[in-house]
Amino acid sequence: MTTHHPIAIVGAGLGGLTLARVLHVNGIQATVFELDASPAARTQGGMLDIHEDSGQAALHAAGLHKEFRALVHPGGEAMRILDRHATVHLAEEDDSSGGRPEVDRGHLRDLLLGSLPSGTVRWGAKVTGAHPLGDGRHEVVLTDGTAFTTGLLVGADGAWSRIRPLVSDATPAYTGVSFVESDLLDADARHPGSAAVVGGGMLFALGDGRGFLAHRETDGSLHVYTALTIRQEWADSVDFTDTAAAKAAVLAHFADWDPSLQALVADADGPLVPRAIHALPVGHRWDRVPGVTLLGDAAHVMSPFAGEGANLAMLDGAELGQAIAARPGDTEAALAAYEQALFPRSQAAAAMSAASLRTCFRDDAPQGLLDQFAAHRAA
Repeated sequence: MTTHHPIAIVGAGLGGLTLARVLHVNGIQATVFELDASPAARTQGGMLDIHEDSGQAALHAAGLHKEFRALVHPGGEAMRILDRHATVHLAEEDDSSGGRPEVDRGHLRDLLLGSLPSGTVRWGAKVTGAHPLGDGRHEVVLTDGTAFTTGLLVGADGAWSRIRPLVSDATPAYTGVSFVESDLLDADARHPGSAAVVGGGMLFALGDGRGFLAHRETDGSLHVYTALTIRQEWADSVDFTDTAAAKAAVLAHFADWDPSLQALVADADGPLVPRAIHALPVGHRWDRVPGVTLLGDAAHVMSPFAGEGANLAMLDGAELGQAIAARPGDTEAALAAYEQALFPRSQAAAAMSAASLRTCFRDDAPQGLLDQFAAHRAA
């Protein structure tokens, strides 16, 4: 017999877990289906700056803001902007007065997971697709051949969502920028030069369509994103299983950069990991489809250059949970109210993200980013 779940959330990322938590706080049960075999199946990425008006607002709604504050990385809001010669154009220390404290994504996810009743998340449950049954109900099929039905289906399953096709035929497009991720472990002891270049928080070293973005993590490591404006197929031409060859291929694009910046890749510990950056169209939206909606990257994946992705996913989850709780017995009214706020908010953030990407990789970079920060301070 097919199992029925009144509310099914596909994806146990920050947005899906925030939704489940806010529903739980309001006495509403939901089930989360996650393709990972366990919470420890893979690393969860690096540091996140959690904004007062979005991510932190969501944590207040989830009743977890106090616990979140205990996870904040002291000094993480420090920032440095350099050019390709390693000349420092802007250096700010973290004086704890900012509204965007840094936290490890994995620690934040663990906080949300630990706040849910046992059994809320079904691990190793990879969704292959879903189809409507009428009256707002859907059947969802898993890779093991089993299926379940649900009265409310929420796609919180990221950029390549299996739920999105129920409401939209849009797919993410390549932004023209690719990252290569790497790590320098125990940086102060093993890589003191790189530790000094990055500083205590975030580094932007930019110039003419290229750059290094890096941040200090809570375990003392440095996580580095080497950014290239390059054709999407470039990564396929590089053997990333051969770390030495991959380093050489990446550094070929930085031959005229300062050695202290080249070292962020040359001295990396472990493999280099390529990641093409994709985004949905700015202003992505859909007509109301009974019994289903999206949140987070499934709804509005964008480049990371506005720092909004995780924050918006959590706010989406919180607002959807609150909309459902405020309208018992009227799921469609709840979804309509949620999407009415979702669409303009995500459009504004996606436009800002796309503009920031262009700014970071202008021919005269990092001047555009410096101008952007100066304008923000003057406002």
